[in-house]
Amino acid sequence: MRIIVPLKAVPDLVEEIELTDDGTDIDREYLKFVLNEWDDQALEEALLIKDAGDAEVVAVALADDPDIEQALYTAIAKGADGAVKLDRSTDGDAPADTHTRAAVFAAYLKDNPADLVITGVQAPDDLDGQLPPALAAHLGAPHASVVVSVEPADGKVRVRQEFSGGRAADLEMTLPAVVGLQASRQTPRYAPVSKVRAAQQAGGLTDVAVASGDGPPALTVRRIYAPESASHAEMLTGDEDEVADKIIELLRGRGLIKE
Repeated sequence: MRIIVPLKAVPDLVEEIELTDDGTDIDREYLKFVLNEWDDQALEEALLIKDAGDAEVVAVALADDPDIEQALYTAIAKGADGAVKLDRSTDGDAPADTHTRAAVFAAYLKDNPADLVITGVQAPDDLDGQLPPALAAHLGAPHASVVVSVEPADGKVRVRQEFSGGRAADLEMTLPAVVGLQASRQTPRYAPVSKVRAAQQAGGLTDVAVASGDGPPALTVRRIYAPESASHAEMLTGDEDEVADKIIELLRGRGLIKE
C-alpha cells in the first residue's frame, strides 16, 4: 500500500502575530513556521499503518511553504520512506489557499498514484478546512473526514469518524481514498535532532515540478481584525481565607451564588 501524507507549514501560534498594512493577511516576514499539528497526526497514523504491515509512506508538501524542508526531513527521521517538495509554477508570492493546495496535490497524485491519502482535517489558518474533500473531488475518490483511526482491511480501509456528544461512526472505504484525520491512535512520535540531521545529510528529498492548479475560485479575505485588548482582570491579595472571601463576594455580586 502506498500512502501519501500532504504536509503544511503554518505560523507558530506562540509567536507575536501582526497584520499587514492592508489588514488582509498576517505579516509573515519574521514569523517562525512549524508543521500543522493535524498533519503531524496524519503522519503518525500513516506510520502506524506501516508499522503494522506492508506500506510505503511518502510525505508531500509545497516547496513555497516556509521552513517546510525541516518538516519533511523530520518526517523521514520518524520513519517515512520518502519526501517530496512540489514546486508549483506561480507568478506571485501569496501563500496557496486550500483549493489551490488541493489542485496541486491532485496534479502530483495523478502522475504518482497512491492507494491512500491521509491529511490533517484542517489547519489553523484555513478559512474552510476543506482540503480532504476538495482533494478527493479532484481525484474522483471517496473521502471521510473527522477520522480518529484508519486500518487496512482486505484491500479496503476501515475508518472511525468521531462526532460531538461522544458519537462515532465506523465506515469501510474502497481504495484509493482520501482521509481527513482529526487525531491519530497514539501521540505523534518524537524524532531526535540527531536523526533529523542524519536525514538531512542523507538527502532523500525529491523536487517535483507541478502545475500551479486551477481549482475553483478561492475564498477572498476582505479584512482581518486583531482582538480588542481590554483589561478586566482583578488581582486579589491577602491570605487564603481573605482571597476566598473576596471570590465569594465577587460571585455573589454577579448573582452566581444562590443564598
